Amino acid sequence: MGTELQRRGLPSGGCPEEYNVTHPDVVEGILQGYLEAGADILTTNSFGGNRLRLKGYGYESRVREFCGRSVEIAKQISQGECYIAGSLGPTGQIMEPLGPASRSDVAEAFQEQADALAEGGADLILIETMMSIDEAELAVRATKRISGLIVAATMSFEVGPKGARTTWGVDIPTAVSHLTVAGADIIGSNCGRGFDDMVRIVQEMRPLTVKPLIAQPNAGLPQWVDGKWVYSETPTTIKPRVEALLRSGTNIVGGCCGTTPEHIRTIREVVDSFKGH
Repeated sequence: MGTELQRRGLPSGGCPEEYNVTHPDVVEGILQGYLEAGADILTTNSFGGNRLRLKGYGYESRVREFCGRSVEIAKQISQGECYIAGSLGPTGQIMEPLGPASRSDVAEAFQEQADALAEGGADLILIETMMSIDEAELAVRATKRISGLIVAATMSFEVGPKGARTTWGVDIPTAVSHLTVAGADIIGSNCGRGFDDMVRIVQEMRPLTVKPLIAQPNAGLPQWVDGKWVYSETPTTIKPRVEALLRSGTNIVGGCCGTTPEHIRTIREVVDSFKGH
């Protein structure tokens, strides 16, 4: 959603969630493209729609407006043809004892956002791009506390010499165990450096849980070419990686930064073909 908004004019430093109110036609166009590409789940434009993150724009009082509208737009586009995932990302704050944000303030921010998305009619809540396991757990628990919706929780890992870890040093076994105890119904990973790394992450994660796994990799790493960001993995090059993700036990395959409707169209084709095996 973020990279598609940028392609359509969202300025650097602009508030993506404000577009639900000021440029609903842009958000509609993005979601329509993914629906037509064959998506089973549309994700709302609400990633940063918590009060702590919106405060940076002076919009902390507009959580319910922005998040509610994000679901309304997605439902208008889907017309019941697919599920609506309410996107819920990190607060952008560092919690105590390492930072100034209190656990109660962070939990209340997540609870307010999740409640707004659920009230708007989302089918599930997608907690995504988490780096801190403490924040991820708070988000899951806060969401489960106020909603009976399915909760999917994904963390962002980078694969290095010592294995896959988030920027906060969280490894895969820790993420799986903590998210499971917190009550997540679906777990997995999103963002990162691309489809190859995501295959390795899923291969490590699958033996650790019987829960459904979701994988939403970036379309590779972006490169600055002719005044714009270009992602290295194309709809053609990701095809064998999508097959590998499915063979490794992924239940839900999608995309994060740089994945266009054409990438999703390729995923749709591979998933449909895989069902026959």
